[in-house]
Amino acid sequence: MKRLIALFLGCSMLTSVSAIAQETAKTYSEVRPENILPGISKAIGQSALQNITGAEQIFCYQITNKPENYNGYTLDGMAIAGFCGIINQDLKNMVITELFANPDSVLFDETEDCIIRPKIMLRFVRGVDTTDVLLSSPCHAFAIFYGGRINAFNAKPAAPIIDALVTPLLKSRVDFASPALFNQLLPVGIAQTEEQKELLNQKNAPIRNWLKKQDEEDSSKPKTGGWNKVNLKLQGNK
Repeated sequence: MKRLIALFLGCSMLTSVSAIAQETAKTYSEVRPENILPGISKAIGQSALQNITGAEQIFCYQITNKPENYNGYTLDGMAIAGFCGIINQDLKNMVITELFANPDSVLFDETEDCIIRPKIMLRFVRGVDTTDVLLSSPCHAFAIFYGGRINAFNAKPAAPIIDALVTPLLKSRVDFASPALFNQLLPVGIAQTEEQKELLNQKNAPIRNWLKKQDEEDSSKPKTGGWNKVNLKLQGNK
């Protein structure tokens, strides 16, 4: 497994699929939401799950427990100690398959007598929404953060996988620099090539169809007056 992780990461975490295929017989395909273990999908909810399986980017951050009087950058209440790269599609498929879809990796009904030691946080980004996944070692576990909720899972059987992930990622870390400080954030992307325009058109088609349906339903309803004619009477009032 460590050999596989090293191949995925390389020096720049951009190793090609063909190079990986030559070195290992095991390959990972894209994981769909229905393939995630029920104990995880039910706990975190559909929106958090969609961000993970449908992530368009995954960022890696080195994190640690926040020291007292700390006023630096934080992520989910923990101190950001560094940036450890962008996860490519192949490594994304491996992480999701091994940690979230493998029944041998998680102990749902057992607890460990240890304290979670945050090492890295993987931020799964889909659109402008995010789901964060904390990896802990040596108390091997992962915790999923979404919508102010935290769900932690005992991943003791997956200890070799977590360690094989954490070690090379931390070796590639650099000091964290805030993208907002450098004005490197935009609320919406801009398609710059024909390929990007086609991709954007495919992604937005379901939303356009839904909005069109809503408009048709609204136009078929009888009008009851202007906005100031809305009945605001609360339940229980006479």
